[in-house]
Amino acid sequence: MNLDQVLEEFRNSGALLEGHFKLSSGKHSGHYLQCARVLMRPDRAARLAEAVVAGIPAEIIEAVDVVVSPAMGGIIIGQEVARVLDKDAMFLERPDGVFHLRRGFALESGAKVLMVEDVVTTGLSSREAIAAVAREGGEVIAECSLIDRSMGNVDLGVPFFPLAAFDFPTYDEADIPAALAAVTVTKPGSRKE
Repeated sequence: MNLDQVLEEFRNSGALLEGHFKLSSGKHSGHYLQCARVLMRPDRAARLAEAVVAGIPAEIIEAVDVVVSPAMGGIIIGQEVARVLDKDAMFLERPDGVFHLRRGFALESGAKVLMVEDVVTTGLSSREAIAAVAREGGEVIAECSLIDRSMGNVDLGVPFFPLAAFDFPTYDEADIPAALAAVTVTKPGSRKE
């Protein structure tokens, strides 16, 4: 699946939003990719997961024991990637602000984990999730995502395989352009303030 095809999937599902958004990373943008909408149709989610897996090197796929995703955004695509790989899927939650495995999920000591995210911007949530897997006894050997908003600039400390990269500008709170600042801000992500 090429960049135009991925973008078309987002457009067709109403998942490419325009306005003023405060992203989970804390940055601001005039565009938001609502992955929950693009993934709400199981056939589309399956197609996107198959495309994500196609971009991961075979030696990494062969080494994966389990798929882990951070809640909320990574749950659906993580489940779909696990289905493609025929592996178990787990997700991390942060009810107290720190990621943990809950709901009876547990990693075997030394388990090789593929981390799956929906969107990566600064990589903060991904790095927190990778650290949580290490605390839980696993080892993240790679991460994949639907979207890389960093355009390849993010360093997660593990190999990273996004399906597509979008160059939508993001801004720090102090650097928001006047035209964007004039638009009411929406915070669609899952991270608390």
